[in-house]
Amino acid sequence: MSNDIAYPVFHSPDPVLALSMARRLMELGRCEYTNVSLYAELRSVDEVRRGGAKELPEGWFRGQEPYGEFDDRVPFKDRPEWLVGVRGAGLPTDPMAYAGRLPVDYELLNHAVASVEDAFTASIGPSVGEINWQDLFWPDAPEVGFHGESKHAEVTLLLNTSTREYDEPADGHTILVRVRSVNVDGRQMREPYAHWWLAEQVGLTVIGPGQRC
Repeated sequence: MSNDIAYPVFHSPDPVLALSMARRLMELGRCEYTNVSLYAELRSVDEVRRGGAKELPEGWFRGQEPYGEFDDRVPFKDRPEWLVGVRGAGLPTDPMAYAGRLPVDYELLNHAVASVEDAFTASIGPSVGEINWQDLFWPDAPEVGFHGESKHAEVTLLLNTSTREYDEPADGHTILVRVRSVNVDGRQMREPYAHWWLAEQVGLTVIGPGQRC
């Protein structure tokens, strides 16, 4: 079993520019199996409505359920359905239904590349989220002594945050290049591959320490 590590290679206050640069990096490893997934924490009713009713209604929305709010004696049919997960059409229309339920988690998995990224970037507003391109295949880099890989080959665009845990809101957007973690005596042996070859191919460079989930 192996893990990945993600290196930040670009940061910008412009979401359109960040998306464009992330796509350039993604294209280095794109193959016939590559797909894209979206995640977000929508922090206002307006953002939930904009995403659910207009921009991305096919995704899954789930409101917060405070720990202990419902015990095992309360059947699922008697709980608000959207706390389990609903499509955009199933979201509450009454603003009061969102009291104590924010942020609303949003998820859309395994869609075709270039089918949802622009709409998501335009609709997320100040909420935090990410676009993740997975099932890439990083190529060999024989000139720097590295073999390619596919298991942990991904590109992530973080929106309005700089960390994979969404715990540091930011006034900008960060691109992460993800590779397999190989730790030898505390040193990450794949960092040079992410730095010298992958990022460099599109004019970028590693700008911070690696991040783990």
